[in-house]
Amino acid sequence: MSALSWLNGEAFTAVGQHILWSDMIGNTIGLAALALGWRRSIWTWPAQLLSGAILVGAYASAQLSGGVGKQLLVIGVALWGWRQWQRGSRQAQDGSIAVRFASWPERGVLLGGTAVGTLAVGGLFVAVPELSWNPWPDAYIFVGTLAAMVAQARGLVEFWFAWLLVDIVGVPLAFSSGLAFSGFVYLNYLVLVLWGMRDWWLRSRAGAPSLEGAAA
Repeated sequence: MSALSWLNGEAFTAVGQHILWSDMIGNTIGLAALALGWRRSIWTWPAQLLSGAILVGAYASAQLSGGVGKQLLVIGVALWGWRQWQRGSRQAQDGSIAVRFASWPERGVLLGGTAVGTLAVGGLFVAVPELSWNPWPDAYIFVGTLAAMVAQARGLVEFWFAWLLVDIVGVPLAFSSGLAFSGFVYLNYLVLVLWGMRDWWLRSRAGAPSLEGAAA
């Protein structure tokens, strides 16, 4: 049996849901990546890369081409985010990434880009039904995930708000797609998102005076 066949095999069954190895392992690593993001550790990016690579198999087995495409883009954005954090242009005193709230123009770009991207991707999924059997929620999660990662790469507190909005749709969609472990992980994401949001919020407020002084 090949590694790919094993990853796409069934790990166990819980409450009538078939749990795939790829779904379980990929999302567990994704959960660890989010926890590392909360800690502002650069290791969040290689963890996201590995999670995305494994989840490609999970979505392929569920015949969710849109999900496969999303994970491939996640891998690409994770490489970019990793490079952004490696540059160390905005490092805190403890060596981790410094965080801040986005400016209003940055928020406008994030919101506008997410809205336009969702319409474009949703339209593509509608035009090509084999890409997704549930086009608009899939497009929303697809683009929302990328927006969250871009905000994370820039050290923006809004990263957590984006993840929260993704989770609201991601939990029911994962269960309805037969990826039960993804659904359970999304529920755990909610806890980490709220915790991480509070931590980054407080750190951005504590670091604001020093950042302003550095800018001056």
